[in-house]
Amino acid sequence: MQKPAPAAPARTLDAEALWQLQRVGGVSLSPDGRQAVCSVGRYDMDSNLGSTALWLLPTDRRAPRRLTTCGDKDGQPAWSPQGDQIAFLARREQGGTKDSSPQLYTLPAQAGEAARRSNFAPGIEAFKWLPDGRGVVFSAWVWPGLKGAAAQAKAHKAQQDRKDSGYATGEAFYRYWDRNLPQGRVLHLLMLDLASGRITDLFEGSSLELPRQGGGNELFDVHPGGHHVAFQHDPAAVPVLGQPAVVSEIDLRTRAVVLLAGRTGWDIGSPCYSPDGARLALIAAHVKVHHGAPGQLAVLERGQPFKPGAVRAGHWDREVNAPLRWTADGGSLLFSAEDRGRCPLWRCRLADDTIDTVVPGGWVQGFDLAGDTLVTVADSHSHPGRVHVQTVQQALSTGGAPIRLEAFNDTLLANVRLGEVQEVQLSGAQGDSLQMWLTFPAGFQPRHKHPLLHVIHGGPHAAAGDTFSYRWNAHLLASQGHVVAQLNYHGSSGFGFEFKRSLTGRQGELELQDIEAATDWLLAQPWADRRRVFATGGSYGGFLVAWMNGHVAPGRYRAYVCHAGVFDRIATFSADSYPVRPKDLDAKYWQDMPHVLAQSPHAWAAHMRTPTLVIHGAQDFRVPDCNGLAYYNTLKAQGVEARLLWFPDENHWVLKPRNSRQWYAEFQAWLKQHDLPDRSTSKTTSKTRP
Repeated sequence: MQKPAPAAPARTLDAEALWQLQRVGGVSLSPDGRQAVCSVGRYDMDSNLGSTALWLLPTDRRAPRRLTTCGDKDGQPAWSPQGDQIAFLARREQGGTKDSSPQLYTLPAQAGEAARRSNFAPGIEAFKWLPDGRGVVFSAWVWPGLKGAAAQAKAHKAQQDRKDSGYATGEAFYRYWDRNLPQGRVLHLLMLDLASGRITDLFEGSSLELPRQGGGNELFDVHPGGHHVAFQHDPAAVPVLGQPAVVSEIDLRTRAVVLLAGRTGWDIGSPCYSPDGARLALIAAHVKVHHGAPGQLAVLERGQPFKPGAVRAGHWDREVNAPLRWTADGGSLLFSAEDRGRCPLWRCRLADDTIDTVVPGGWVQGFDLAGDTLVTVADSHSHPGRVHVQTVQQALSTGGAPIRLEAFNDTLLANVRLGEVQEVQLSGAQGDSLQMWLTFPAGFQPRHKHPLLHVIHGGPHAAAGDTFSYRWNAHLLASQGHVVAQLNYHGSSGFGFEFKRSLTGRQGELELQDIEAATDWLLAQPWADRRRVFATGGSYGGFLVAWMNGHVAPGRYRAYVCHAGVFDRIATFSADSYPVRPKDLDAKYWQDMPHVLAQSPHAWAAHMRTPTLVIHGAQDFRVPDCNGLAYYNTLKAQGVEARLLWFPDENHWVLKPRNSRQWYAEFQAWLKQHDLPDRSTSKTTSKTRP
């Protein structure tokens, strides 16, 4: 009898293993709840490329089956209302034609090959089926003055063939995240008839457009009767990021448009019709109170104007995420929402506005509902996204465990050692209780002294949560022996509105007090090496690291890592988010320069002495790379030890496999370079500058 092969030795998580993990994306349930389809992404370090395929996941414990192999970016799967087809978006070569932009494909549910169903030159961004299954409604970037698909195709070809590269615009909203918005185009809602291939621009000849920052198909919804579509849009004459949205409805037969939900002082979106079509669920934020007011669940009787009384469970101080899903009886709504470092799935029972937890945290990344069958994609600190199925009633009761539908990463993770994760509470600024996650290195020995590594989250209105990150993976960052601390400082999401808005007009103040309190807490632990403390952060976390360098006395932290951090508030007015930043700072620099400078790290550059690794991407429009370059140059000019890692082809995040591997290597090498006890100072003195 042949002996079984010896098990591979366990290893700590490294960048190679991280990029071998398969990543579960969007999930869709068949109408009968018997099958789910999801997108699964995987990456290849040698080619430096990623691909996404569709997988069929039967909900009765049968083995998963890969559905697509021809495309490299098959995504956004959605079952037809009749359950006989799966539609998805892809770029493929079929029938001698290669897609230059994403097109709609359909795949028979039982077996067969995918067929291209659209040939729309500008491409398709997101879609939803019409109830009769004969077509879809979709969003696309189009030239608003042109009529018909042929004219759009001609303009698209001319754009592709242009030899000049300048981007000319007179728009206030012209770039977002990592790209200039398509020059001269806007985001319209269109309809595709599958039988004829005919495409109709529903906004043609009007000034209507979907939000320029885009989004998925949560921006619009099709009425169960099939003749109306509700959609979110900016009613202002000049579109600008951060302006309140409204929801209107278009009649597919007459093109008549009616405002359904729009009220001064409210930002309203994410429409979702009830199963009988009589009501409309929405997410509404009372931005008159504060520009960062949480999105709350609202239900509108169709035909009735939106009033503040439409908000449901107004006592519940958490922010509702899209998408929204109605239960089959129309009596409840399901949605995800952050709560104290986790993102559960919730149910709001409309009869009495009761909020119940359906699926607890980790972090619910996606879900779908068909009848009483619920499928979720969720991750946690200890594993990447997994797919489970259960009934809503099972989830709400104590009995019955959900059924796992896949095991995409189990074999790889079986040979990877992950450290323990703990959640702790401490007292921070203003005496408020703070949550902090600790990730210990694999093989942690509590009797030994360990270096400490702050990993400060961005946002600031985001959170360090019970989730598996690919860009700042705590287990990978702990693999050199550091105890990784992730603090939810003032301003973090999921801890209530007052906690979130506490930073307005005084950014850097409370957060620094919180981080310093966390450092004190960490140093009081018997396993902490007080001479080996590091602080790192990205985006707003990078801002805080730069802020610390100007406000914390040298010696408290051995070194910093600042990724995509704000250094100069004035220069950062070049960001895509420039209309929103004065609201965060409670000042415009041309009206109150001192107040803006008081919240800008560069104003404190004379005090910066701590060695810093600065990382930035040239395609970062959220925090333009002039910030990272100026920070690095400033440190160099003052003789402060610094190193720069600059990516010409990355945005606010580092998304390419080889670049990510380099990112982690530089990050860890920087820490290792400075992870030597400074025996000339056994104690740190003054912690914070007056």
